Amino acid sequence: MSPKPTQPTLLPFHRGWFLGCWCVVAAFGAYACMYGFRKPFTAGTYGHDPFQAGFKTWLVLAQVLGYTISKFIGIKVVSEMPAARRCVVLMGLVLFAELALALFGLVPPPWNAACLFLNGLPLGMVFGLVLGFLEGRRMTEAFVAGLCASFILADGFTKSVGTWLLESGVPERWMPAAAGFIFLPPLAGFVWMLRQVPPPDREDVEARSERTPMNAADRSALFRRYAPGLVAVSAVYLLITVLRSMRADFAPEIWEGLGVKIDAGVFTRSEMIVALGVLAVNGFLVFVWDSRRAFFLSLSVVAGGLGLLLAVLAARAGGVLPPFPFVVLMGLGLYLPYVAVHTTVFERFIAMTRERGNIGYLIYLADAFGYLGYVAVMVLKNLFHPGGSVLELFLLIGWVAGGLSLAALVYAILFFSRRCPANKDTPPHP
Repeated sequence: MSPKPTQPTLLPFHRGWFLGCWCVVAAFGAYACMYGFRKPFTAGTYGHDPFQAGFKTWLVLAQVLGYTISKFIGIKVVSEMPAARRCVVLMGLVLFAELALALFGLVPPPWNAACLFLNGLPLGMVFGLVLGFLEGRRMTEAFVAGLCASFILADGFTKSVGTWLLESGVPERWMPAAAGFIFLPPLAGFVWMLRQVPPPDREDVEARSERTPMNAADRSALFRRYAPGLVAVSAVYLLITVLRSMRADFAPEIWEGLGVKIDAGVFTRSEMIVALGVLAVNGFLVFVWDSRRAFFLSLSVVAGGLGLLLAVLAARAGGVLPPFPFVVLMGLGLYLPYVAVHTTVFERFIAMTRERGNIGYLIYLADAFGYLGYVAVMVLKNLFHPGGSVLELFLLIGWVAGGLSLAALVYAILFFSRRCPANKDTPPHP
């Protein structure tokens, strides 16, 4: 029997391509618009006088610290959130973030850094709320690949919007709030679209298992049963998150370190290529019916991304890779594993094991420690590498993160191979 809808469905949905396109557009649009409240401020430099030298690093740190705390809160909030409340909570979180950006413009530096902390505090839970509409379906990988493409593309596009606002004469302090105001109306429209998405049907539940809210006991029991493997996957995710976040937050400084003159469209052009490549690879796994096979294929995608990352670093060290291909290929090497965890690794883990719960818990468990690692790197940068070359630090962290991630991934593959043997029953194709 199909699960009962937990919210009204106003549109006459038919299963198939229409619903799939609707889900992808709604999720992509909603999360891309959320980036309009988070990332445009990074298009500024905030270093026009000695008093503000290095101030941007503290601004990034303040926002990421709020975002990190939000991820830890989200372990409980997102995993326990009933479907009927997702949209209202989502809009409330974003409106709070926009208010914080308005305060950022009003409060003089350096005290306005606290406003970016408040801005990050609600936004970390938005992804999990959007993800809740997409998980547990036969097409989940394709849906979530579209969702993840949003934060690759939106990262560049919203920086381009921020750059355009600055070039139009908007002061740096007010540019983030102005950008958020631009993205607010489309966000409301996409959230309305999400509200119309029906719950998974009977065939979805048979193929991927039913997804339910999780209380503290559920979360603890699931983690204890698979702790070594989950910790290893989370370690890979932590290391990739540190490097991916640094690439995103300090993109202007990385481009300048490569000797490239920045224009408003350079971020969008580079991330468009990355998004298309990542979307194609991770979305393809939706065609793999057997969840165990898809789970281990997704870990292979992670390995491939890490291998590409190390190869690009080696090519750059050898002086054979120009700046634009370097940035794009580094993006592919980082986002292939990062998106694989979001789209497939945890989704197929639950489908493979038939465990009670949802992927929101697992994603937020990994995300929380990933962003905590990034905060630690930013603090160390401010203390021991103030004003130093961002590009040099980025390359150094790339080598460390790539090597350690491969070691942790090998352990995870060995653990899950033993813990989830191939002869375990899988649900029949409906």
